[in-house]
Amino acid sequence: MAPPNESKPTPKLAAANAAKGGPASSPAPCLFSLQDGELSVGGGNKAALLTGVPGNVTLTPFAEAFDPAASDAPRELAEQAAANARRGAFLGFTLPAPASRAPYRVGRLAGPRRFLSVFRFKTWWSTAWAGRRGRDLQMETQWVLLEVPELAGAGAGYVLVLPLVQGGFRSAIFPGDDDGVVICAESGSEAVTGTDFRRIAYVHAGDDPYKLMQEAYLAARVHLGTFRLIQEKALPAMADRFGWCTWDAFYLTVDPAGVWQGVSEFADAGLPPRFLIIDDGWQSVNRDGDPPHEDAPGLVLGGDQMTARLYRFDECARFRGYREGALIRRPPELFYDKSMPKAVVRKAAEIESTWKARKKAAQGGATDLSGFDVRITQLRRELDQLLVQRDAVLARLCDDGGAGAGAGEVGLKAFLKDMRRRFPGLDDVYVWQALCGGWGGVRPGATPLDARVVPARPSPGLAGTMDDLAVDRIIEGGIGLVRPDQADDLYESMHSYLAGAGVTGVKVDVVHTLEYVCGEHGGRVELARAYYDGLSRSVAKNFAGTGIIASMQQCNDFFFLGTRQVAMGRAGDDFWFEDPNGDPMGVYWLQGAHMVNCAYNSLWMGQFIRPDWDMFQSDHACAAFHAASRAICGGPVYVSDSLGGHDFELLRRLVFPDGTVPRCLHYALPTRDCMFKNPLFDQETVLKIWNLNKFGGVIGAFNCQGAGWDPLEHRVRGYSHCYKPVSGEVRPADVEWSQREDTSAMANAGSYAVYRCQTEELLLMTPHSEPIQFTLQPSSFELFTFAPVATISGAAKVRFAPIGLVDLLNCGGAIVDVEYGSGGEVRMKVKGAGRLLVYSDVKPRRSLVDGCEAEFEWGNGGKLMVDVTWKQEKDGVSDVAFCY
Repeated sequence: MAPPNESKPTPKLAAANAAKGGPASSPAPCLFSLQDGELSVGGGNKAALLTGVPGNVTLTPFAEAFDPAASDAPRELAEQAAANARRGAFLGFTLPAPASRAPYRVGRLAGPRRFLSVFRFKTWWSTAWAGRRGRDLQMETQWVLLEVPELAGAGAGYVLVLPLVQGGFRSAIFPGDDDGVVICAESGSEAVTGTDFRRIAYVHAGDDPYKLMQEAYLAARVHLGTFRLIQEKALPAMADRFGWCTWDAFYLTVDPAGVWQGVSEFADAGLPPRFLIIDDGWQSVNRDGDPPHEDAPGLVLGGDQMTARLYRFDECARFRGYREGALIRRPPELFYDKSMPKAVVRKAAEIESTWKARKKAAQGGATDLSGFDVRITQLRRELDQLLVQRDAVLARLCDDGGAGAGAGEVGLKAFLKDMRRRFPGLDDVYVWQALCGGWGGVRPGATPLDARVVPARPSPGLAGTMDDLAVDRIIEGGIGLVRPDQADDLYESMHSYLAGAGVTGVKVDVVHTLEYVCGEHGGRVELARAYYDGLSRSVAKNFAGTGIIASMQQCNDFFFLGTRQVAMGRAGDDFWFEDPNGDPMGVYWLQGAHMVNCAYNSLWMGQFIRPDWDMFQSDHACAAFHAASRAICGGPVYVSDSLGGHDFELLRRLVFPDGTVPRCLHYALPTRDCMFKNPLFDQETVLKIWNLNKFGGVIGAFNCQGAGWDPLEHRVRGYSHCYKPVSGEVRPADVEWSQREDTSAMANAGSYAVYRCQTEELLLMTPHSEPIQFTLQPSSFELFTFAPVATISGAAKVRFAPIGLVDLLNCGGAIVDVEYGSGGEVRMKVKGAGRLLVYSDVKPRRSLVDGCEAEFEWGNGGKLMVDVTWKQEKDGVSDVAFCY
């Protein structure tokens, strides 16, 4: 018998082959081996990954553990996993005695060797981290991608180490002493213990880091059977549409008239939102000390509500009193003061700032704090007066205005019915919820469900994460947890009501509170299964199976257990328009940190969901910086503008007049030359992300330098000395053409036309040309659109490349179709309005737009440009022809 830490041949895949009529040959040897205390990768030549591996660490080839016949995965996926079986193995360990939390040192990272990782810097959020040694690892690491350049081209140029879920345990990677690598398996409950963790992590090798991620998560999918990959699920319709989220406009004071006013501002500007997210503040919540059947008074800023619990499953009084037709007959512009929400928020912010100053003074030893108390009392009085004024205005919506008394719908259903009458293009309305109902769960005794307040206890692994107000408040108040066997009833109670009111989806937030309250409920895996399964069933029943966005969910147990139905989720932390801790430069540097989080998290989250890069504000100082990333991110585009606070010209570069967006085919990912770099504070790296359109590719270059994680202070902070210009270079090979079958042929082009969005230059280059050099100022960007050059046969040979509508940030996304005729003619279908740019080395004889002669401009290095207009009757599509 082979020692437990050596790989050994297996008959499973061979038997599966024979069952299908194929040869019963043994699978190819696994690329990984564990011998003499060293974990290595490679066939003939080997590279050491871990040294000093203890004897009870195990390596099990994927081929040995995987039985295709037993997998619930579609046959095609199971076969793909089997085809790559030799590239993967399970890494684990055994213990001599049962434990509920088992941090085990599996070896010393051999090296130095460059790695990229993603770790949790807060309970809810993850970020990227690069290093070279084991000591560089951070706590709660979700995965590690190792660079193995000595085996590049031999099938093992990169290795992914992926912590998994096994039984009642989930795992993460931690740093150990002397460059050690620790895999920590934990159940979250002292009652759930184990000794056998031989499948607690997975390792996979390959030469393409993007395909490596796909293959590794495919292996996890067919092995675990607890989630579905993104290719197995349909995207929600909102992925291709423009939307507005109410959060930054109102915070917790959101109301019907304000929502109506906001949507009308976009629609009146010719940018109709096709989806609306009514964020936190619409629910019926109160705190334990409040009257049990009334909304908590005075909630304004995020944080105020974090100890509040749901006391009923429908909308709060501000929405509940709405009468059908109220805003149809008397729209907000006739009576609503759109400056009121901002005035309320500013007054609440004054109170918060004064409280912080009081706390700081007390910590500094001040004994007389009466001045602060007087000021806070006065500010609270002023805030209450503002809220009274607001409520008096909203009370008018509870009166039917003297028309149709006693008839029609009321509440949220009435409001959404009227919204769709006024804004017929509004396809989707999502509302916010916490995973457990409200931030503080469900109030015990307030609903038919059995809820009790459970004290919140963070896992020991979160001890090194960043201080977080949300965590502090949740620990303060605990969670009103509905019994796990009633999780289905919780979601059905909420979602069936919402669906009946016209809501089409939910944004589910505060996901990882479950791990705080799992001790008495079978551990974090068991509790998560109950809640995630209930949520999945409810979404499938009430919201067409796709109406959900996951948020505050960036931990591996959610992705492994909770994504059977979820097809869209947040890839970064929250958009912050300023630093909540008071750094004035945070207005700028926080934006780059957000962008980097989204880009690198998409490497793994994109295997489960379509990454959502979150909202932004179109009038923010870095709005164009954000807009450029959203234009090519491949996810939804939505903003959180305050009332009256819009840059419509910028938004027109993102959105078509019908409220749809020119979405890229893929999801944006970092380019290979950024993979093991630090684009936040190494003073030299530009963040470059790539994506694909139907007839070309795009590279976004962003100067994100100036902020990032501080491993000593355990927080994200500014690095002011890094906030300076940086230079970079770009080439056609930066676009990963082969990541999609329908774009892979573009990798073989002999030359490319390249358009620079900011400088409006059109360049020609080959795969062997010197790269394009550029320099970016802090918080600035450039977008490079690459279009393969085709040769058209006819009276004269013409070199031609379609660029797109250059008034759009993702100009190539406007091209619907291109056909090259044998008679020297190019026909294109283009969606949108503005300037259509193509490269042509020959001046065409004529240009036609929708069959009519059209003037064009040609020259300047092959720039050929013609104007197109929006064709409403053709869904905005123009037929363009160039004749040579």
